[in-house]
Amino acid sequence: MLDLKNKIAVVTGAGSVGPGWGNGKATAVLLARQGAKVFAIDVQDSAAQETCALIAEEGGECTPWRCDMTDSAQVAAAVEGCIARYGRIDILVNNVGGSAGGDPVSMPEEVWDAQLDLNLKTAFLGCKHVLPVMQQQRAGAIVNISSIAGLRQHVDGRVNVAYSAAKSGLIGFTNSVAMKYVKQGVRCNTVVIGVMHTPLVEQRLVRQLGAADAEALIAQRHAQVPLGRMGDAWDAAHAVLFLVSDEARYITGTEIVVDGGISAARP
Repeated sequence: MLDLKNKIAVVTGAGSVGPGWGNGKATAVLLARQGAKVFAIDVQDSAAQETCALIAEEGGECTPWRCDMTDSAQVAAAVEGCIARYGRIDILVNNVGGSAGGDPVSMPEEVWDAQLDLNLKTAFLGCKHVLPVMQQQRAGAIVNISSIAGLRQHVDGRVNVAYSAAKSGLIGFTNSVAMKYVKQGVRCNTVVIGVMHTPLVEQRLVRQLGAADAEALIAQRHAQVPLGRMGDAWDAAHAVLFLVSDEARYITGTEIVVDGGISAARP
């Protein structure tokens, strides 16, 4: 079940911004546990190295690669590096992203542009340079990581207009890619994640929201979820694992929502 032996998996954003398990880090480790050889890409070399060290400790194989996924030349070089190392790419997980608050009036244009680059262009460039490899193989599975912020917004919730637009666009992008390459053996799906407890909460979100009490913020985020708690990186990783596995061979152009019931509870 969910065997990835001899598969080559490229995971972007494969490190973590702080101690603990980010979505990309957990995904890379989980895919390796299922037998995949992982090509771990991160903008921070030390973060990619840490993920690969964990995989090596468990007897898996991982190659770290520093890359700014918003830079097409760097992404092309990373894909060439993976092909030189492993000869093929079976799995691509586009996991790079991050939110910045603001509405159309308050948000500076440069923040808007940077948010679309970080959350949408990175997936575009990952697909742009990996898809020719998968076309040639006539096989491949791509998963893009989106957010429930791209589905709907709370009336009284935090507004992050560029992040929401990018994550909504990512769902449409995924579906377009899926239909374009469906006859060429390539599947493309989205994992839409909800309120998650990853190192981003303590390392970035507490500061962005100006929260004086991290524990109170965490409790507030737990309370938003019908299941009673935030998800964690492993919840996202297991959804990715299913979608890239052969067990999901009949699934393309769709989304798995991993949010503890938040979307179902919203009007």
